[in-house]
Amino acid sequence: MDAFLATALTFPTVVYSVLLAVCLIYWLLAATGLFDHHAPDALVHGHATDAPTADGDAGDVAAILARLGLAGVPVMVIATVLSFFGWLCAYYVQLLVLDHLHTSLRVVLGIAIDVLALVPGLVATSLVLRPVSRWILRLRPPVEPGLLGRVGTVSTPAVDARYGQATIDDGGAGLILQIRSNDTGRFKRGDRVVLIEYLDAQHAYRVIAEEQFNSL
Repeated sequence: MDAFLATALTFPTVVYSVLLAVCLIYWLLAATGLFDHHAPDALVHGHATDAPTADGDAGDVAAILARLGLAGVPVMVIATVLSFFGWLCAYYVQLLVLDHLHTSLRVVLGIAIDVLALVPGLVATSLVLRPVSRWILRLRPPVEPGLLGRVGTVSTPAVDARYGQATIDDGGAGLILQIRSNDTGRFKRGDRVVLIEYLDAQHAYRVIAEEQFNSL
């Protein structure tokens, strides 16, 4: 037990130990109602009305999550699982390799390990949470026929056949919808698109440019 704590509480593993502790505190506060559990998701996905401009960086993060197959998964669930897998990588590299090196070399390599641990961590997180993402998407309310033909604004850096999001003004807080287009590179953030088809398997809408729709 002492050896475990010594490794977990020294650099570089301690970085991920702290991240895991932060995640644990978050879940405790969320469980007691002292913290708004929707807040982290709002920071990443942004408010629908602001997404094309003020929340540009948030849209980039949402796009990355969609590419990893994590669309719909709460941000703190992703952060917790990613921190855990990053911790595992850092812990075992430190235990098996870094603890046997000179102190100065351990610091340099430790920084590199903390950064590089994110790569297998992201892969493992994606593999573990993709079924959760699909389950969440299936639980979403059925498509509203009235949304077809509505105009939306692209809120992600690009749209292709695998990912993309658009915001729709519904007169309230707004809607954030998954969109798809086979015309890769055609759309960028801020472009106006029209929803023309619902893709049930992807829980997303196929879109075309507003000017193209108006010319039909």
